[in-house]
Amino acid sequence: MWSNKKPEAPQGAQTEAKNLTANQAPKHAPATWEGTTAMSTDAMRPLGAAADRATARLGASLHVKGEISGNEDLVIDGAVEGLVQLDEKRLTVGATAKVTADIIAREVIVYGTVKGNLRAKDRIEIKKDGSVVGDLTTSRISIEDGAYFKGSIEIDRSPEKESAHSAFAKTASTSVATSAAKTI
Repeated sequence: MWSNKKPEAPQGAQTEAKNLTANQAPKHAPATWEGTTAMSTDAMRPLGAAADRATARLGASLHVKGEISGNEDLVIDGAVEGLVQLDEKRLTVGATAKVTADIIAREVIVYGTVKGNLRAKDRIEIKKDGSVVGDLTTSRISIEDGAYFKGSIEIDRSPEKESAHSAFAKTASTSVATSAAKTI
């Protein structure tokens, strides 16, 4: 016979049924910081990025006045005025960036505009659409065709590179002096 009584659902289904309305899917519990997240952070990394290298990004709509310092690579696409200090990390000045700051980093790559002095322990690259007005101090430099640069460049050699270069320079200058003495 027919009964007006609703059939009993299992205990867990009753709780889920309260959260559902017609034509709605069940809501999943949000991932927490404490537990395991539902999505791997590797999915958000660009292809080819090193797993151990963290890169921060300053977006195109952001404008920062003051000092930026840190212990991770940084990409600037916005505007920065002041000082950027990333001693052992890489700074990339994006194509839309306008940086009016002194920069100290291990490596500096410029696609946008920089007004200020750059000091890089390893290398400085100014790409074809990049613009730098300021003095550069680095051990390696690369300026592509089409790039704009106004300032001075100082090649800073580390002690081991300097000693090897000095030995070569002494040998080269001795042979040049010797050959010059022979022709006279």
